[in-house]
Amino acid sequence: MRNLWIFVSKYNAFFLFCIFFIISLTLLLNNNTYQRAWTLNVSNQFIGRIYEQTSYFKNYLHLEEVNNSLALENARLKNELRSSFLIDRAEKHIVTDSVRKQQYSYIVARVVNNSIHLRNNYLIINRGTRHGVERGMGVTGPDGIVGVVREVSENFARVQSVLHAESRFSANVNGSIGSLVWEEENMDSKTATLKDVPGHVKVKPGDLVTTSGYSLFPMGIRIGTVKRTELKSGNSFLDIEVTLSTDFSSLQYVYVVNNLLAKEQQAIEAQPQMP
Repeated sequence: MRNLWIFVSKYNAFFLFCIFFIISLTLLLNNNTYQRAWTLNVSNQFIGRIYEQTSYFKNYLHLEEVNNSLALENARLKNELRSSFLIDRAEKHIVTDSVRKQQYSYIVARVVNNSIHLRNNYLIINRGTRHGVERGMGVTGPDGIVGVVREVSENFARVQSVLHAESRFSANVNGSIGSLVWEEENMDSKTATLKDVPGHVKVKPGDLVTTSGYSLFPMGIRIGTVKRTELKSGNSFLDIEVTLSTDFSSLQYVYVVNNLLAKEQQAIEAQPQMP
């Protein structure tokens, strides 16, 4: 306490100046409309800037929560897409009965590990059997297909990427079906090759390549665009270089595609053909 009094007495002139300055400033603002309005305007701008920066900082801290909510919303919207439903239509004379039955549902997942520079590339996602993920399910991203689930644990799954020497997906370009493969000697994470498309099909750079609906994915899921085409001598099929729409180097969230009719389809395909 004694030290405090010594400090105040030593700097009493400064403290008196501050007191008189505050009193004069208060009198000035209370008795002059222009100065009071200007001061309020400046203080409001200053406080507004502080609140704005604080809000930016808080939003940054909650980016993961925002991303999670957006990914869940995207999954919900994907479940409502027309391509996720199977149209059952029974027609007899002039009576038509159409009922939409959902064929595909989506499970949102976050990518926790990813490789793009290996000969055989995989992703690890934070969803497993506990969330409904099973081996053989297709996986898509915000911009197109990603791969297929190969191994599953309770909380995680290993996804064989499109960028894998053994990956093969049914694809459609201009109404013709081919097989999308990743040329291992290419080692380019942005391109793949579409094979088995007949040579008479007109394909030009920029044409859209999508899923055919014959395998793991609904029809019309984006794969990429045609970069160039080549018809090798002695071959009746095109080799089409495709620029992939999915940027595998920046994947954060993906969607596991659950074909609700897959087991029924596999059962009928497994039955022996009648002679």
